[in-house]
Amino acid sequence: MRSALFLILALPAAASDALPTANAVFPELEMESVELGQLLFYDPILSGNRNISCGTCHHPTLGTADGVSLGIGEGGGGLGIERKADHDNHPEERIPRNAPALWNLGASEFTVMFHDGRVEADESQPYGVRTPLGEEMVDGFKSVLAAQAMFPVLSADEMAGQYSENDVAKAVRMGQNSQEGGAWDILATRVAQIPEYRARFDNVIGPETPIKYVDIANALADFIAFEWRSDESDFDRHLRGEAPLEGEALAGMELFYGEANCSTCHSGQFQTDHDFHAIAMPQLGPGKRAAFEDHARDTGRMGVTGRLEDAYAFRTPSLRNLSVTAPYGHAGSYSSLRDVVEHHYYPVAALENYAQELALLPKFDGADDWRIHLDSREVAEIAAASKLMPSNALTDADTDAILAFLASLEDTRDGKGRLGIPDSVPSGLPLD
Repeated sequence: MRSALFLILALPAAASDALPTANAVFPELEMESVELGQLLFYDPILSGNRNISCGTCHHPTLGTADGVSLGIGEGGGGLGIERKADHDNHPEERIPRNAPALWNLGASEFTVMFHDGRVEADESQPYGVRTPLGEEMVDGFKSVLAAQAMFPVLSADEMAGQYSENDVAKAVRMGQNSQEGGAWDILATRVAQIPEYRARFDNVIGPETPIKYVDIANALADFIAFEWRSDESDFDRHLRGEAPLEGEALAGMELFYGEANCSTCHSGQFQTDHDFHAIAMPQLGPGKRAAFEDHARDTGRMGVTGRLEDAYAFRTPSLRNLSVTAPYGHAGSYSSLRDVVEHHYYPVAALENYAQELALLPKFDGADDWRIHLDSREVAEIAAASKLMPSNALTDADTDAILAFLASLEDTRDGKGRLGIPDSVPSGLPLD
């Protein structure tokens, strides 16, 4: 193996000090659970109306996301920009946040989930994880990733369905989630009644052991961890001392870990500090609010912590496989990678001059997508919260170099994953 000495020689001293090491840890997985999770991931059986799966909004052909700024979940048909709302069962609103990609979430360092971190490792909380359920959270999940998988099925506009149209939606509207007979139990019972799933769970949790939704979540997490591990990029090989980056990619790495200060937040092997930052990202869509609230803003981390200093702060995303995971930002405000990189140079100016055509939104009748963007007071609040300082030194050539470095983080394996999409699922329901 080539010596890693070139890692130091290739960079200025300050940049080499910031360069991470290839030290990601991926826990060992049992293939019986991984293969079970694959089927569950693509099976619409986990949605209230049996018409949408996890894979609908996290599809391998769309970079493990959905290819649009804000997606259409329950009440839609199709994939990506072609997904349309069903006029006979029209959803109430778009999904309020951009569907995040799933790359490397199985690595042990990923202990914060969702754009606002509302599911995260926290030893002070029940079972070591903070979740929106608080004291109602149940035991038995094997990771934070598994805990995360328990929540999209409870969202009316994502997977549960609208009020009273199915048994899961009714349970959710009545606040019956983790309780006996609640939404999770209903879904677990559905799965347990399918002979192939029962047989596969026998091999994972033991014969005759009752299937709980936490068992489903654990299998989903194992599949995600296995399927979208992405640590064989040119950059990873550089870190391991196998093949150095050269040319424009090397120049971009020097900027990224040096003058451009990108690594202040995008640190570590997967380019994230797993923290939250307010960077004046434009807001579009319905926003994130409680059922009794009438606004379209999304204050991000503050919605979890209640602290004013967390207003409009969102989790630092990993930068892996960016060419296939557009649009970018918590609301998918930018469909161009160059545009979102340049937003970081002059964040407040970029916010104030944001153009609606930079987003990528599927048609949605009646949507008021630009309520925040067109309100100067709301825009001023987002701008005032920004902690990102403008950079006056970077040029178009610098941007080209940074983009070349970001391309060196690619390891999509054609987006197919390791197991791929199954030909069919045990429920017999159609696949997306």
